[in-house]
Amino acid sequence: MAAPLSPGRVCIPLVGNGWITGFASTRLTSLRSHQTFDAWTGSRGQTIDAEGVRVITLKDLAAAVGVSPSAVSLVLNDRAAGRVNEKTAERIRHAAEDMGYIPNQLARGLKTKRTHTIGVLTDQVASVPFAGRMLEGVQSVAWESGYLAMIIDTTNRSELLEQSSRALLQRDIDALIIAAEYHRAVDVPAVPPAMPVTVLDGFPAGDVVADGVVPDEQAGAYDATCHLAQAGHRRIAFCNIGGDVFVASELRHAGYMAALRDHGVEPDPQLHLSLASVATSAAYRPVRALLERPDRPTAVFCFSDQIAFAVYQAANDLGLRIPEDLSVVGFDDQRFIADALRPGLTTVRLPHHDLGAWAAKRVIDRIHGDETGAPQVQKIPCPLVARASVAPPST
Repeated sequence: MAAPLSPGRVCIPLVGNGWITGFASTRLTSLRSHQTFDAWTGSRGQTIDAEGVRVITLKDLAAAVGVSPSAVSLVLNDRAAGRVNEKTAERIRHAAEDMGYIPNQLARGLKTKRTHTIGVLTDQVASVPFAGRMLEGVQSVAWESGYLAMIIDTTNRSELLEQSSRALLQRDIDALIIAAEYHRAVDVPAVPPAMPVTVLDGFPAGDVVADGVVPDEQAGAYDATCHLAQAGHRRIAFCNIGGDVFVASELRHAGYMAALRDHGVEPDPQLHLSLASVATSAAYRPVRALLERPDRPTAVFCFSDQIAFAVYQAANDLGLRIPEDLSVVGFDDQRFIADALRPGLTTVRLPHHDLGAWAAKRVIDRIHGDETGAPQVQKIPCPLVARASVAPPST
């Protein structure tokens, strides 16, 4: 049973006792400014949210200002120009703010056929510190464009891909972004043909046609190697990752080789390491063996900052000073490594935020019809971040 009410009191339902009925008028009190507004609420149940809180409706705003609900709708949807007096429009906006009005996106979606929601599927991206900036890029662009990013992390379990994509589709998302933990081919789940899809930090696997956005790995490696060559180094080693797990391995090697060629440096196969893992602990012994050679390199370009960390450790154990005796360049610009090493590690930054921002803008442009061209895989530049680990060779 509802608690007895009288005109002038705020309607607060008793949880579990159903609707409050039988009262034609109340006074609505703003939780923000404590101002009160007379409002007609109807003789039967009021709009209550899932937590039993009185929800302010367009009719409430209209009654408070003394205008029609259609006038309120025009103002709050930015369609009032020439149709609602500006002073009245301003009163409506103030009332909406003071009364804590929140638009019902579900109801709006039924009219516009859009939910202004972008689904984002990730595979552990949300839990990887440096790659998480991709999601920041997605969210910032989505928010600025009036969209909400709904994120589901599959925790790198392929069997959850279809289930997670269905969960997003059931919520009527307007577009789908699939974010990979690292640059690779990505399986794209089945979606409606007209739905915009973009692969973030990857490209669609197989024959699937969809947009993609990736870092320009080859150009980044080229710039890193050029930086060392321009400092005067000729014996430049490359510590790469073997196997075919990482697409970036081949691309970065290609950039390294092109830079050597353009600077007239003959590649030495003895200076090319193919490591089994990016882990610092796994790289230490091979890197140390490289630096113990009588014809050791004077500079090392590393596939990742973690490998560069191993170079720092091995150099220190061998009494080699960085950068006086050995120059080092990494790749990733991984927080807590590149900026924490002493001296600071010169490296190539993976543009995670820019990747996410491009993906969000791409699907939004597709939604609005601003982009109608064939799907493409866009490359985003990887800038060189110069710190203090590079100097001219000592001999």
